[in-house]
Amino acid sequence: MESINQPKTLVEQTCEILLDAICSGELAAGERLNQDEIATRLNVSRQPVNSALSVLKSHGFVTDNGRRGVTVAPIDAEQFQYIYEYRTAIEPFAVTLAAKNLPDNAETIAQEMLKKGNDAVRSGDQKAWLVADMAFHEMIYQWGGNTVIQSSMRLNWQHIRRTMAEVLKDVSAAKVSWDEHTRIIQALLGGDSDKAALEMRKHIEAAHKKTFASLGNPHILPPLSDSSNFSPRRFVDLGPPRGPVAIQTNKRL
Repeated sequence: MESINQPKTLVEQTCEILLDAICSGELAAGERLNQDEIATRLNVSRQPVNSALSVLKSHGFVTDNGRRGVTVAPIDAEQFQYIYEYRTAIEPFAVTLAAKNLPDNAETIAQEMLKKGNDAVRSGDQKAWLVADMAFHEMIYQWGGNTVIQSSMRLNWQHIRRTMAEVLKDVSAAKVSWDEHTRIIQALLGGDSDKAALEMRKHIEAAHKKTFASLGNPHILPPLSDSSNFSPRRFVDLGPPRGPVAIQTNKRL
């Protein structure tokens, strides 16, 4: 017997659309969000718009500026530093967990994922690159089976999206990223979890440097640990999303 999929509420749908517009850059940092205009454009009342903005505010995507109203929050370089510190510890750990729980068809799934990502790079479809990139990491989290990692990274990826589009404008950077993904998978499927974790850490550090360069911040992460003794030393739980968050939506403002 299959479970019934509950339809999304107006608040959830509104939140998804606004989040996608913010993360894609359609709604720029500092842009004022007029609830009446949004409600009219989405053909809903003010109530779901106000509720959706409250959810986005709780996650740091919008800011309430008093009389000036609600605006899209600026990209916070310090917050991104924290996110990438978290990723540096957690994503290699997720790979280690994944190595212990690989499904029987892991190779088929991984090869399809790598093909999808490389095809997106060759096509020049920037949005497809980003969607495939998020899907690759989500695949690792799911294989690891740790729901706390899955839920916390689902929220973090929404913030990461805001700068990734800028980073991936360079096709060569996108290609390098998928080459790094390939090395992670080769080590993982080859049974070398330590190497897979180290390759993931290298990948996250490289992404961090590119992201901060796009923000005009030269910050870099600490040097790599000795690969023979590598293990995540910190687990900082940012907590699960406190409201509806979706990776993508076809609806636009």
